[in-house]
Amino acid sequence: MGRFDGKVAVVTGAAQGIGAATARRLASEGATVAVVDLKEPQEGRAYACDVSDHAAVREVFDRIAADLGGLHILVNNAGITRDNLLYKMPKADWDSVLEVNLTSVFNCVQAAQRHMVAQRHGKIVSLSSRSALGNRGQANYAAAKAGIQALTSTLAIELGPYGINVNAVAPGYIATAMTAATAERVGASPAEHQAMAAERTPLGRVGSPEEVASVIAFLASEDASYVSGQTLYINGGAR
Repeated sequence: MGRFDGKVAVVTGAAQGIGAATARRLASEGATVAVVDLKEPQEGRAYACDVSDHAAVREVFDRIAADLGGLHILVNNAGITRDNLLYKMPKADWDSVLEVNLTSVFNCVQAAQRHMVAQRHGKIVSLSSRSALGNRGQANYAAAKAGIQALTSTLAIELGPYGINVNAVAPGYIATAMTAATAERVGASPAEHQAMAAERTPLGRVGSPEEVASVIAFLASEDASYVSGQTLYINGGAR
């Protein structure tokens, strides 16, 4: 018996990195996983959707619930970076990062809660970031990820009476394609960038997508039945 037997989970941004690792982890513990991405995901049952499109999200979530027999877990992982210093940041890059990283969470939660409220049970986990505390060259990304933490706290208050747990995780440096792109932005190779991050981390290394996925799986399970409104940092002890 798996922790998620009989549960339907939706994971956004699941084509790679933390999203793909989370889809694999939930599926390995019994969940039927619907993976949602602009690209063609390789894990679980694939649904193409632009999560910044409110109407498209509602349509695809209703289709997932009809196809798979419900909607019990939502993992909001979709995200992009468009890094730049404030004075050089195009308005379009501010808008796109806020839309994909923050507005998409509103879109997905609003669509998912219709099904979760009706069944009076659900688990929502959203991806914030250590960058929510501030990070040079990421005014847009930091603002979006800080917004996720505030949204998580508020949704826990509003949805808790319906048996829905809402939490967030805030990864530090995780070895993904996104952090590799950050390395290139600052003129370093991914290996060099990871080594620099490891030096600032008490555990002496960077994290893996699978380590984040394991925490998401905990928050999505009944093992975390009395945890709600929290943001859990996954950063190897970094401050």
